[in-house]
Amino acid sequence: MTIPATVWEARKLLRAARVGTLATSAQGQPFASLVTPSCAPDLSLLLLLSDLSEHTRHLRTEPRCSVLVAGAQADANPQTIPRVTVTGLAELVDDSALKARYLAVHPYASLYADFGDFALWRIRPASGLYVGGFGRAARLGPANLGLDPAAVASIAAAEPGIIGHYNAEHADALPLIVGQPGKWEMVAMDVDGCDLAQGEQVVRMHWSAPVADTDQVRRELAGLARVAGAG
Repeated sequence: MTIPATVWEARKLLRAARVGTLATSAQGQPFASLVTPSCAPDLSLLLLLSDLSEHTRHLRTEPRCSVLVAGAQADANPQTIPRVTVTGLAELVDDSALKARYLAVHPYASLYADFGDFALWRIRPASGLYVGGFGRAARLGPANLGLDPAAVASIAAAEPGIIGHYNAEHADALPLIVGQPGKWEMVAMDVDGCDLAQGEQVVRMHWSAPVADTDQVRRELAGLARVAGAG
């Protein structure tokens, strides 16, 4: 599925984000705080929040919020940093699969994930803005994020089997894909890429383009291994 370059860059930023800024409000007063997001297969943002936090108290009263994530700074001018802001409604979710997905990319959070005051929240993107630097901006919304619901569901259903297969049968290729030695495991996968982990180190690997089926996933993984091996 072909999508605009700016939309693809925004999706990759969201999928790879491990830290971001959550903006909430209380009685009209904005409040910004650091959060550690991950993405559900459908690109919803997942947050593990404590009831003791100020922003959680805000969300329980006013679920409208936004999250800003940013990429790497390429030069001395911070205005050139690619970033994306999404807005939406935050909601509590009691979903073991989504919680496992969150912990797959934030494994350190398993130390407190089951504490009584922590819960998983989901923010479905309703609108947003991608800025790739000067003169490169695009408005975002559910319709133009380019997600194919059938592909999202198909890859999500196949994810456990593919992850199990590659960890068991292709473990030697995973360090090549990451570009670092060690015992790496695939821990998550979606239509835009996969996440590989070694202990608490988690690396996001993007596909060359969004995939629609498991054959395309296999080709993308083989391509990543070939490129890394050639390098």
